[in-house]
Amino acid sequence: MLIDSHCHLDASEFDADRDQVSQRARAAGVMQLVVPAITAATFDLTLAMRERYGCAVALGLHPIYLAEHRDQHLAQLDDALSRHAPVAVGEIGLDFFVPGLDAARQVALFEAQLKLAREHDLPVIVHIRRSQDQVLKYLRKWRVRGGIAHAFNGSRQQADEFLKLGFKLGFGGAMTYSGSQRIRRLAAELPLEAIVLETDSPDIAPAWLAGPPPQRNEPAELPRIAAVLAELRGLGVDEVAAATVANTHAALPALARIDS
Repeated sequence: MLIDSHCHLDASEFDADRDQVSQRARAAGVMQLVVPAITAATFDLTLAMRERYGCAVALGLHPIYLAEHRDQHLAQLDDALSRHAPVAVGEIGLDFFVPGLDAARQVALFEAQLKLAREHDLPVIVHIRRSQDQVLKYLRKWRVRGGIAHAFNGSRQQADEFLKLGFKLGFGGAMTYSGSQRIRRLAAELPLEAIVLETDSPDIAPAWLAGPPPQRNEPAELPRIAAVLAELRGLGVDEVAAATVANTHAALPALARIDS
């Protein structure tokens, strides 16, 4: 049994066959999906994944969608965190890869959401693309209740700093490419208790879906991703599955209560 610690089941790419995607995940042994929101406008859709499929949800304002966020959305998020009991604040963070995103505004939005996470005593799911050191800076400042560093691709030193702050590190499709040597080395050498598994579906397709053209990723791919991690570490898939489920529960305590 596995947990997909990061899956956008509410994305429009799944509109045509979402029921079947959920069924395939269950049939593959993926016992739980964590679905993080990306904008205030999608909170209701994200919450619908919990109502319809039993998913765990996180609520937050994603840095890539900066143009869609308004100051009043932070008050909306605050209210939603109180009323809907998500397992985390997310997906939040910083993205210094996508061109044209205002860095100062990203930081202000990130800090505001870290403050909300502290006030609600919730972990966070952080987006850290080309921004590991900057994200770490603000996590040290606000000292939230840990969480998950999504799609981790930093250095070993950065990994260790996230671990010191109580975070687990998300590994998924990028780890399945033979050319992703740094990510694969980290997956092999980090303490097993540091790692959680994710698909980020419909994005970050694993190597076997790379195409061309690239195919849509989905949660049912997680067992093959787990098998890659097991091979890299020289472990059995069952051991990897049990450890990563326990790690996800440790990172998101409310999820452990849901799954118990």
